[in-house]
Amino acid sequence: MAAAVATVQRPVAETIEEASNLQWPLPPEHRPSGAATRPGDGEEAPVRPLCKPRGICSRAYFLVLMVFVHLYLGNVLALLLFVHYSNGDESTDPGPQRREQSPQPVPTLGPLTRLEGIKVGYERKVQVVAGRDHFIRTLSLKPLLFEIPGFLSDEECRLIIHLAQMKGLQRSQILPTEEYEEAMSAMRVSQLDLFQLLDQNHDGRLQLREVLAQTRLGNGRWMTPENIQEMYSAIKADPDGDGVLSLQEFSNMDLRDFHKYMRSHKAESSELVRNSHHTWLHQGEGAHHVMRAIRQRVLRLTRLSPEIVELSEPLQVVRYGEGGHYHAHVDSGPVYPETVCSHTKLVANESVPFETSCRYMTVLFYLNNVTGGGETVFPVADNRTYDEMSLIQDNVDLRDTRRHCDKGNLRVKPQQGTAVFWYNYLPDGQGWVGEVDDYSLHGGCLVTRGTKWIANNWINVDPSRARQALFQQEMARLAREGGADSQPEWALDRAYSDARAEL
Repeated sequence: MAAAVATVQRPVAETIEEASNLQWPLPPEHRPSGAATRPGDGEEAPVRPLCKPRGICSRAYFLVLMVFVHLYLGNVLALLLFVHYSNGDESTDPGPQRREQSPQPVPTLGPLTRLEGIKVGYERKVQVVAGRDHFIRTLSLKPLLFEIPGFLSDEECRLIIHLAQMKGLQRSQILPTEEYEEAMSAMRVSQLDLFQLLDQNHDGRLQLREVLAQTRLGNGRWMTPENIQEMYSAIKADPDGDGVLSLQEFSNMDLRDFHKYMRSHKAESSELVRNSHHTWLHQGEGAHHVMRAIRQRVLRLTRLSPEIVELSEPLQVVRYGEGGHYHAHVDSGPVYPETVCSHTKLVANESVPFETSCRYMTVLFYLNNVTGGGETVFPVADNRTYDEMSLIQDNVDLRDTRRHCDKGNLRVKPQQGTAVFWYNYLPDGQGWVGEVDDYSLHGGCLVTRGTKWIANNWINVDPSRARQALFQQEMARLAREGGADSQPEWALDRAYSDARAEL
């Protein structure tokens, strides 16, 4: 490139002079007589001109070419100077108009990390704390479930409990009746559509177990076969009393009577879907150093990107007193066109009637040893097949953790400091989130003696890869421009971020 520039920069006058001194051979008709040469006379044959005097090698053409070259070089130099001085001004405020003209492209997210289970009982050594080895053991392949003893120290467990007590715990709730009715109204589901939704085997008759398989909402009351028959009798929905509703009987039923009945019957704590108390502890920047250390440990354990882990929910601490339980459920909900993920709804730019928790992983910590009961049960772990209707057979509901916890396939006994973690979604084959893993169904067995303390770290990932990328980009922008005050509401739990406790 330097050689080319040097050639172009020769003086124009010198180049023109050379061009004027060129001698062009004359054509035969213009030569003087006797000037012709013959081959074989010992003289060289005439050389053919490179071009005619009036062709592209003419003096006029050469002058035009050189003028063009110098003008071109002048423009290039001017452009380079402009770019140089423009870059030098970047330290000054470009003004709002300039900032708005260059939106940042949404980045493409890489594949999600997923630990291989290998086989049940398989153990591997990992290091999530510097200078200390931990062992991960595979508990099941469906769901992909692991156990890691000693993930937390006894002192860390006691500190988490102490911080939760300082902040104060509230009763855990499952979708209040008012919100349930509003949601049903927003959906505008006809009774025929609702009947067909409940009629799992499409025989035109609603069996008790078909109704039980779907009725997990209402006022947070856990429905049993006895509860359903009692409700049928109160609202006169089942005239013949056989516990089975035909399409005609279901159509004659006024759903408002159902809601009225649910409101009029206050459920006891033992009849709730979940009987516990909980609170949330902040783990982000500025949190207690132990809370930050646990989040970093989870980051190393899951091998997910820091952006995903840091933008996930804070730590949930749960206390189950004697008689406490949580009936079997899945931690993450499926995303339909009518739903949006709770953590990315800020950037979804969609108006939908429902939101759901999109939790790619669950990391559960046992904070104490339970005197009696309190196991975590996975009713259908490693079943060959999954059928929701098979969960209820002969009046035995495998989801009922108060009465049938002993019938579940896998139970994990609480042990202080142990962590269990699993994936709530199946892979989609492209390194991202697929469908909800039905085998991740789990619950908290009845605490028969003492108190049970646990904590949950949920890792939030939107099944929409593009929406998750947009969410992470927007949170990064808010952090740059507005700091912590611009973070999502659930990330603002800083009331006890500087709390210290004696261990």
